[in-house]
Amino acid sequence: MESLAELRRRRLALGIPLGELARAVGRSTATVSRIERGRIRPSYDLVQKVVAYLDGREALASPRLTTQDVLRRPLISVEPSSSLAEASRRLEAGGFSQLPVVEDGRPIGSVSEASVLRALQTPASRRVRVRDILEPSYPVVDASFPADLLPALLTRYPAVLVASRGVLDGIVTKADLIRGLRGIALRRPSGG
Repeated sequence: MESLAELRRRRLALGIPLGELARAVGRSTATVSRIERGRIRPSYDLVQKVVAYLDGREALASPRLTTQDVLRRPLISVEPSSSLAEASRRLEAGGFSQLPVVEDGRPIGSVSEASVLRALQTPASRRVRVRDILEPSYPVVDASFPADLLPALLTRYPAVLVASRGVLDGIVTKADLIRGLRGIALRRPSGG
């Protein structure tokens, strides 16, 4: 449960007058003022009402971000028939640590710096194709997928592919998500 001082800080940050909050939670302005100053202890239910109201106002104040807002375009990928040298060039040229492997517009796997390095150590590395070192594919989400759900996916997968109307449109890596969200809090509105 949040401290009463934190509730006051949130109210002030949103520019909500004390009277407006009091009306929203069904209490007098004086009562809410005494609660914020720590003069009286509110009930758990009252604190929940205040938190719910502030959560709702924060959701309105900062529009909900979607994957569309943080994705990297264009999607750079490699085909399964590509050589190891081609995959290496694309990784290096883009400064990427991994790439999706796409065939006929469908993701079929991935290739990483680690898999390329392992393959380069073999004597037959000139004949190795991407399909020979294929790693699991990344999950695909719609462009409207909530950005605040991406951290959970990115703890399990190195990247997330983004599709718009069923067509692969971009990718989100941990670095992309951090870059896209710098300074923006991810807060899901209550009830959503």
